[in-house]
Amino acid sequence: MDRFFKLKEHGTTVKTEIIAGITTFMTMAYILFVNTLFLGPNGAGIPADGVFFATAVGAGLITIIMGLFVNIPIALAPGMGLNAYFMTVVLSSGGEITWQAALGQYLFPVSFL
Repeated sequence: MDRFFKLKEHGTTVKTEIIAGITTFMTMAYILFVNTLFLGPNGAGIPADGVFFATAVGAGLITIIMGLFVNIPIALAPGMGLNAYFMTVVLSSGGEITWQAALGQYLFPVSFL
């Protein structure tokens, strides 16, 4: 483990990295619940299970990739600013823009008409 992550070279130990990992997880875990509030049924209207799953898998997978393949101790998660903006667009439309349409507009912002 020391050779793969070059722990001694970076002046750290396995114990320190485990404590740092747990601390980072506890610090970032709130995003699972806040994201579900913003984008779930009481927010933008996306099914809560889907929001929770996508947030957990997205953040977890990218964080693992950063650690294993890039060898940088950085945790990544969805940006709350964009999620709040997305929720505001859907809610302020008064039902004219569904969350599905808003995602489509975000993913494909160029009009094909």
